[in-house]
Amino acid sequence: MEVLSLPNPAHHAISIRAKALAFEDAASKVLLERIRLIAPSDATVLVTGESGTGKELIARLVHSLSERAERPFIAVNCGAFSETLIESELFGHERGAFTGALESRAGWFEAASGGTLFLDEVGDLPPAAQVKLLRVVQEREVVRVGSRKPVKIDVRLVAATNVRLEEAVRAGHFREDLYYRLNVAKLVLLPLRERADDIAPLTRHFIDLYSKRLRIAAPVLEAEALLRLKRYSWPGNIRELENVIHHALLISRGGKVTATDLHFSSLGELSSGSAPAGGAVAPAAASTPQQALREALLRLFDEPHPDLWQAIEGEVFASAYEYSGHNQLQTSRLLNLSRNIVRARLADLGIIKGSAGGAL
Repeated sequence: MEVLSLPNPAHHAISIRAKALAFEDAASKVLLERIRLIAPSDATVLVTGESGTGKELIARLVHSLSERAERPFIAVNCGAFSETLIESELFGHERGAFTGALESRAGWFEAASGGTLFLDEVGDLPPAAQVKLLRVVQEREVVRVGSRKPVKIDVRLVAATNVRLEEAVRAGHFREDLYYRLNVAKLVLLPLRERADDIAPLTRHFIDLYSKRLRIAAPVLEAEALLRLKRYSWPGNIRELENVIHHALLISRGGKVTATDLHFSSLGELSSGSAPAGGAVAPAAASTPQQALREALLRLFDEPHPDLWQAIEGEVFASAYEYSGHNQLQTSRLLNLSRNIVRARLADLGIIKGSAGGAL
């Protein structure tokens, strides 16, 4: 699986969502393996990530790898409805429940019966809708607006947000009990700038896609152009990459895409290493994760610490264990260590009890 794309990308031409996703970067490969472990279950999934990173594509992949793959997949943007309509959209309504309700109608939960319901931007739900969603998740039934009769549902829920729900909970904007109900199996989708090895396959995908739409021969991407793509910070993530490639194909000449054909938004930054050509931004010093780690280590070296290596190693294991959803097998794969070593080290750190604690 080099690139995952929407089934009918032409139908989403004006959407801000990402229409393709790659799993070439090491971090993306870890995510893909985690998806394969989670998908066969019926566990509620929470996908987090910036806008344009491909959260709906992740939800569709979870659905396609589950036993519900042949049943409906319905995607709903919670931020697209007014506060007065969101409840009737999600849970349905009876005739006469409100002005304009001329007939009874099932909501999205009922429409997705037997399949998967994807709730995008769940962090935008108003408080009243959060209360009703909590009850649906707990009781596995919905009550239509204007009705007192519950309707049983059989739906796998995948929720997504670009909001830091933990901060929203602390601020009182999102219910803590709902957060825990949704955060059963968490999938963290990194921004494109943190998975640079996904840029090349995505770029090839968009070159092929827009070459066909423009009815031209697919141009060759020059090495300097690819290098420049990898040095950009991509605040708009995959959707922005698609737009940059589309524009490049419109203005490129001679059967190739050069660095001067790439025009970036002034909202982003180019890391140092090459002079900008044709873009609207000046070079900026944007550290890679490895550079940031090195700078952090240098700061630690300046401070007295009797057990520095143990502290660093402990932080690596603890962070990897948390990133892997407290799953020892995933942690061992992430660190490329045996599960026995990971289990023993987590036990030494007191993160798990003995040799049997934590998820397998």
